[in-house]
Amino acid sequence: MASVKLVLLQDVENLGLAGEEISVAPGYARNYLLPRGLAAKASASTLRLLAANKGKIEEQRRLEKEKASALAETIAKAEITIPMQAAEDDQLFGSVTARMIADKLKEMNIPVEHTQVHLDSHIKTLGMFDVNIKLHANVIATAKVWIVRA
Repeated sequence: MASVKLVLLQDVENLGLAGEEISVAPGYARNYLLPRGLAAKASASTLRLLAANKGKIEEQRRLEKEKASALAETIAKAEITIPMQAAEDDQLFGSVTARMIADKLKEMNIPVEHTQVHLDSHIKTLGMFDVNIKLHANVIATAKVWIVRA
């Protein structure tokens, strides 16, 4: 199958960093990367443009990492309590999802999307759980989540 050569204009998780030349499937390029402005066709002019903006891109990466580190410290200090109905053997009626955890963090004025919350599986029992939240490629925060009886 043929591939398309592109240059990334922004960092894309699991693909590469801004300024890197990549080869991807034509459909992925046409339907995802190009319409969102994440990449451009590899050409001499695109490479010159990225070389001119290299310092700006590095500064932006540094600022994003600092912001994510500060947010990680805030998350580490926070304790999230989610009341749920449970049976006598501490099994929940339902389960706690990544979206529920993200919503509780938003209520605490901590901006986290549910896609950043990483659970191996939904939480189905009462207790305390450590939940990883990926804020940046190099920054992962751990939140303490208490599931209590409602």
